[in-house]
Amino acid sequence: MSLEEPTQENLSIIINEIADKLQVVNRSIMDPEDYDLANYEEIKSLHDIIEMKGQLSVSEIQTFVQELGHYRKS
Repeated sequence: MSLEEPTQENLSIIINEIADKLQVVNRSIMDPEDYDLANYEEIKSLHDIIEMKGQLSVSEIQTFVQELGHYRKS
């Protein structure tokens, strides 16, 4: 499956994969509906970095969650 095309379905997959990888307990902050498709490329880049890094430290997890917050709809 290719996640290169910016669709709402792909955005949902990416957000859910990020939430899994970051071990987010409160999934309400990672609701795909809260993210704008216009930010797809930025969110996809974060996803790719998280996938490449593998194991993440607590501070890295916090940083990624904070960065994702910038892409939430107002």
